[in-house]
Amino acid sequence: MTTKLITLRLENNFLKNIDKVVEKKNYQNRTEFIRDALREKVEDIEEPDWLKALKKLKGASNKKTSEEEYEEIREKAFDIIDKRP
Repeated sequence: MTTKLITLRLENNFLKNIDKVVEKKNYQNRTEFIRDALREKVEDIEEPDWLKALKKLKGASNKKTSEEEYEEIREKAFDIIDKRP
């Protein structure tokens, strides 16, 4: 895979925050961190809306849920799936 060099200008404070994350999360360097962050952002943008909604519903189901709440969440999920392209 070939790579292209790009220039990126960042404020000093923001760059310091990036450096802290790079060190804390054991990235090899800033480039690795920025690539990873950009990859996650692209995946998030490309992820279908119905899948985002399902993930949100899954998170909501981690708490104690009554049968009525469960059925409501289940119906919402199926509605979302039915509306997908």
